[in-house]
Amino acid sequence: MRRLQRLFRISWVFCRYRLDILLPLTELPLGLRLLFLFAPWHLFPQPKLERGERLRVALQELGPIFVKFGQILSTRRDLLPDDMAEPLRNLQDRVPPFPGEQAQAIIEKSLKAPVGELFAAFEQAPMASASVAQVHSAILHNGKAVVVKVVRPGIERTIRQDIALMYFMAHSLQRYWSEGPRLRPVEVVEDYENTIYDELDMQREAANASQLRRNFENSGLIYIPSIDWDYTSKKVMVMERIGGIPVANVTALRAAGVDMKVLAEKGVEIFFTQVFRDSFFHADMHPGNIFVDASNPADPKYIAIDFGIVGTLAPEDQSYLARNLLAFFRRDYRQVAELHIQSGWVPAHTRVNEFEAAIRTVCEPIFERPLRDISFGQFLLRLFQTARRFEMEVQPQLVLLQKTLLNVEGLGRQLYPDLDLWSTAQPFLEKWMRKRIGPAHLFQTLQTHLPAWLEQSPDMPQLVHDALVQIRSTNPIIARNVDTLDEMRALQARSDRRWRQVLVAGILVAGAWLGTRDDLLALAGQTPAHSWVLGALAAWLLLRSTR
Repeated sequence: MRRLQRLFRISWVFCRYRLDILLPLTELPLGLRLLFLFAPWHLFPQPKLERGERLRVALQELGPIFVKFGQILSTRRDLLPDDMAEPLRNLQDRVPPFPGEQAQAIIEKSLKAPVGELFAAFEQAPMASASVAQVHSAILHNGKAVVVKVVRPGIERTIRQDIALMYFMAHSLQRYWSEGPRLRPVEVVEDYENTIYDELDMQREAANASQLRRNFENSGLIYIPSIDWDYTSKKVMVMERIGGIPVANVTALRAAGVDMKVLAEKGVEIFFTQVFRDSFFHADMHPGNIFVDASNPADPKYIAIDFGIVGTLAPEDQSYLARNLLAFFRRDYRQVAELHIQSGWVPAHTRVNEFEAAIRTVCEPIFERPLRDISFGQFLLRLFQTARRFEMEVQPQLVLLQKTLLNVEGLGRQLYPDLDLWSTAQPFLEKWMRKRIGPAHLFQTLQTHLPAWLEQSPDMPQLVHDALVQIRSTNPIIARNVDTLDEMRALQARSDRRWRQVLVAGILVAGAWLGTRDDLLALAGQTPAHSWVLGALAAWLLLRSTR
């Protein structure tokens, strides 16, 4: 019944904002096309808002789960055109708080102790409220000021209902939309499902925070608050309370005398350090999660909170991404095209020359402008849109990275409009690549993997044999090829044996003929009988070679 009510609510919002015009109606089966043509939403007048604004307002009205989904969609310029994606970037996660008594009950149940025993002071009125959790201030008995993050009650049920409906819509798009198989909307929903459920686990968020804190320990770039693990569970997290100026409050930052150029460049350095040095990055770096420590205005430091969403990259993706970016800096478009094909981001049958020409067409007009006027994130989005012509498949592992890059660059330009992200990024990437291919990295790789290689080496022959047996048993075509190869090898071996036997027989015949000459027999001290033995052996070998 609840799911039906939710479906009715979504349908009502769909009708009210005439979102039917966003559907690929011409690609639907005839029955569905007729259903949409005679659907009741045609009775609603079309709102005067543009289609992107309509989608944004509709998602806002459907609640926090759809708001978060819209925020992720805003980074998917391969999936949405600019006029629809840009308004989605302005989606705000505005949710009324739930009662403080409920939060206190969740804390006491999760930590198995009364709030009075856990904290010297606890504020029932929340400091902030979001879709997944809300935050209360507290003081530990040792006097340490902390914040207590509590998962919103009943949110799991709401998420399950909305995710199920999202899957239904994604499967429909993937089945009926011609672009569906390439853009993989079902995978988009799967990624979002993993992300939103990860945010529900406070222990996971605490672990993310601890990892980031360890990565930037004693760093002058960013400060990560400490976690109080004794007061953390699946639904409750207690973290050090921080103080700072919200990064979006540019007026306050200027009043504090903060060097905005240094602050903006540090933000870029933090992003590239996380992605390429650590392969572990804060993937929700919107202004609400970032503060600034302005105690030293000439050398300000960032402070980050909210670690529910993090991203990682495999070493292969790191390498391809860095090499792609450096090739762009050098305007080596052919290498960019080749790297896209080598990495599997575009199909192997793609013609390099055509892809290179398409990339050049997009990039050259951009690079002719001053670097400070070039948006790094928008540039990558344009490139992905161009690659769409060449069947470039969506790379789920890069979606969070792309979103984070857009946030970082937007934030940097807000702080310092003349930010040149390119000149900040290029030296960092060149240094990273030199380290990656240098002797130190090679030695480190050998040091890491050599013991395992030596341990596994005695098992390699058996593993190869087992793999061939498995291939033969599981894949009929490969099995036939393996059988054919075995037969050819056996035939070649038999042929080699025959030639050897014929050669030996020839030598024996020659020996038997020489044995008929009396002068040679006398010289060797042999009798004529030896020549008959040699002849018999030669005849036997010749007979064997004909089998």
